[in-house]
Amino acid sequence: MGTQNDSHGITGSDRRVMRHNQETDNPCYKEHLLSLRCLDSNQTDRNECKLYFQNYNNCKKFWASVQADRRSKGIKPHMPPLEERINIKMKLF
Repeated sequence: MGTQNDSHGITGSDRRVMRHNQETDNPCYKEHLLSLRCLDSNQTDRNECKLYFQNYNNCKKFWASVQADRRSKGIKPHMPPLEERINIKMKLF
């Protein structure tokens, strides 16, 4: 008995690893998924998803500014680890 692959040859365990990497590497992963779900639900009307797109764009801009700030201060990694992100958001909002 082997593992099941999807149509792209990706196993369930591979998918879990990819999702974990996305959550770690992309601070806006949740916003990304929400915008994709909205698109999936409203295929004929992208206007229904404008708020999701705006939220995703705001998230990307926010974390880009955090990275730029950390880079200018010589803080590495430039993208804060997952554990630090909540504290950063709490301090800035």
